[in-house]
Amino acid sequence: MPGDVPSAEALALLDNASCGLLQTSDGGLIRRANQLFCSWIGVPREELVCKRRFQDLLTMGGRIFHQTHWVPLLRMQGTISEVKLEVLHADGSTIPMVLNAIRRDQDGEVAHEISAYVARDRDKYEKELVLARKRLEQLVAEANQVQEDAKDRAAFAEQMVGIVSHDLRNPLSSILLGASLLERSELSVAQRNGIARITRAGERANRLIADLLDFTQARLGKGLAISPAQIDLHDTVAEGVDELALLYPSRVLNHVRLGAGQCLADPSRIAQLLGNLVTNAMTYGAPKSAITVSTILDPAFFLLAVHNLGEPIPRDALPGLFDAMTRGTTAGSANRSVGLGLFIVRHIARAHGGEVSVRSTRDAGTTFTVKVPRKQL
Repeated sequence: MPGDVPSAEALALLDNASCGLLQTSDGGLIRRANQLFCSWIGVPREELVCKRRFQDLLTMGGRIFHQTHWVPLLRMQGTISEVKLEVLHADGSTIPMVLNAIRRDQDGEVAHEISAYVARDRDKYEKELVLARKRLEQLVAEANQVQEDAKDRAAFAEQMVGIVSHDLRNPLSSILLGASLLERSELSVAQRNGIARITRAGERANRLIADLLDFTQARLGKGLAISPAQIDLHDTVAEGVDELALLYPSRVLNHVRLGAGQCLADPSRIAQLLGNLVTNAMTYGAPKSAITVSTILDPAFFLLAVHNLGEPIPRDALPGLFDAMTRGTTAGSANRSVGLGLFIVRHIARAHGGEVSVRSTRDAGTTFTVKVPRKQL
């Protein structure tokens, strides 16, 4: 029973236990304490037993916890396990301890039997863990901020590209208009050649501006705008092939047609897609080989493919081939663009509900294929 006096042998056993041991009344008055606990807090046993309460050995926060949690929990469930509290030392310092308690009620008397373990290593580990977690949270916050700043800078840069590209069109249009008017004058052969170079450079700059505007629109998440209409795919592509043949008079450009009928597509975007694929083939394909453009109409889809011979695209370049600023090879580097052509081809295909793919081998050559479901739009 709580009031029974332990034998000398039992007291010696309790004093030599590997943990601190206490027995208190229901109100917290210390009835018994082993020598180890007394030595931990630097208070002689005779100054503890029947003179001080357990809660008086706790910090202010511990006393509040004792009143609001410890006592109610013991009364409700009879036990408390592994509660960490700061216990006051006689010199005013604190000792982190892990406490377990059992509430016993016999013959009308209530006692709390408490075991205590010094938890300096655990306390140190927990504090280091808290600091590490705070540091991690800080690093994550900093990384998120860097990412947000990068996104803001990228969005701003893309917006600026769009704005500048748009504003360049006006003076460029004036240059092309002036060159067109000069062509109607009586000029020498050298002058006409010079104007022709100006016109070609202006048209190339116009195409580059169009690509930059499309790139900006695609990267800002808006997707490319299209105006679909019922078109004859063969005729639309044939017109584009004829125009491209004038740009590349020294190259052979063939057009193969399969199937018949109309499809729903944006004719200007189809022409742009064709131009990018043919330009890519002219730039990176074998210089003297023919370029073949195929258009196929099927009840379920329509297809546009551009084939060229030459060195195959390296296998490791294929996964990112349709990303912006990416080229599959360094061949033709003297004439290559900024690397937006295939990026825009993919986005034109996706705007139509389709996709673009590529197959490239040394024997069969390279074929870019755009396949679009006919009922997608």
